[in-house]
Amino acid sequence: MNKIGTKPQVAGDESLLRPAFGWAFVPIALLFFTFFAFMASNAALGAGKPDPKVIGARVAGDEDRTRFVLDMNSQVTPAISGLSKPYRLIIDLPEVEFLLPEDAGSSGRGMVTNWRFGMFAKGKSRIVLDLSGPVRVDKTFFLPAVDDQPARLVMDLVRSDPDQFAAFVEESRGVAKSEALKTKAKSDKLPASGSGDKPLIVLDPGHGGIDNGATGVGGTLEKAIVLDFANLLRDKLEETGLYDVRLTREDDTFVSLSRRVEIGHELEADLFISIHADSVRRGRKLARGATVYTLSDKASDQLSAELAEVENMSDVIAGVELDEEPTEVTDILLDLAKRETRSFSSYFAKTLVTELKSAVRLIKNPHRSAGFRVLKAHDVPSVLVELGYLSNEHDEKLLVTEEWRERMANAMSEAIHGFFRPRLARQQTTPSQ
Repeated sequence: MNKIGTKPQVAGDESLLRPAFGWAFVPIALLFFTFFAFMASNAALGAGKPDPKVIGARVAGDEDRTRFVLDMNSQVTPAISGLSKPYRLIIDLPEVEFLLPEDAGSSGRGMVTNWRFGMFAKGKSRIVLDLSGPVRVDKTFFLPAVDDQPARLVMDLVRSDPDQFAAFVEESRGVAKSEALKTKAKSDKLPASGSGDKPLIVLDPGHGGIDNGATGVGGTLEKAIVLDFANLLRDKLEETGLYDVRLTREDDTFVSLSRRVEIGHELEADLFISIHADSVRRGRKLARGATVYTLSDKASDQLSAELAEVENMSDVIAGVELDEEPTEVTDILLDLAKRETRSFSSYFAKTLVTELKSAVRLIKNPHRSAGFRVLKAHDVPSVLVELGYLSNEHDEKLLVTEEWRERMANAMSEAIHGFFRPRLARQQTTPSQ
């Protein structure tokens, strides 16, 4: 399986640009032709230029002064910002290829407790350093490559205090927001489907990019499993011709929890299904099988509470500033809409559990509830499906088999058909205008 942010690279052969004969013997017409061909070739090579590579990383120092070093094959310009609660440093880079060991960043040193890396958005990679307390970035510099030594990005940290760090966070927040506006994709506001007749379903493969999600006992990454499954389910639904299906992410990039909710709202989705395959800290050998979650203010059980807590930390993992939770809704119409949405969500969850029972293994009491942030759209029926638990070796083996994936996708498709059957039947019996 590819590491985070890696992708195949194709090197250009500059020798192809060298003339094979002397310029003195070239006719004028051929000279111009060769010149423009040369320029076009250069442009093509520039467009296909491989991303910069991070080939090594390490943390050194102690609790008073800590150094973070990246070994690279070329120089890049980092943007450094900070976040509090918890204390984090964010290093944003242009898109790079991380050629690092799979366990890189799992432990730290000095004031860096651990760190992680990966794709954050189109054209942007990110490194997040978890800190033991407030720090100050004493200096940052880039050492060019010399002899057999790679180029190095070096960042020195010294101990600080909460007030100084808060000032740095505030200062860097303005720069980060300015850069975000410059690089914001034109498609951030998604157009709704052109066909209002078909139910619109949003599939939400969890995690992605810098956020791996859970890691299986055999090394399987949740973000990869759920994206593959979401693509399979989308294909099955689209083959019927009955639905419009969208994904919140289609590749290995990070999407914040609030943005996932916004996508469902902007598309005016008729159903939102968030897909996960988590790990549990307790009862690893006992927790097995698929689970269907709906939103509730109070978790139905301890396991649900723990999973919601882990899932709701996705933005923290990726170095995103947490939005404050909205105040309680007082508008009676909006409150009624929320109640109706939860009612539809619960109905679909029960329909889904019924279909899954005959197809795959389910956890005991498979319809559960908790305060998952990704399910908080007040106007879109939403459920979160745990395909299984990567902390259980039996579940992990099943999740990567074609047979199990087919059974699971077929059962979910049938549940979706059941949920929309009354609407589809009305559309079929209504004469066209």
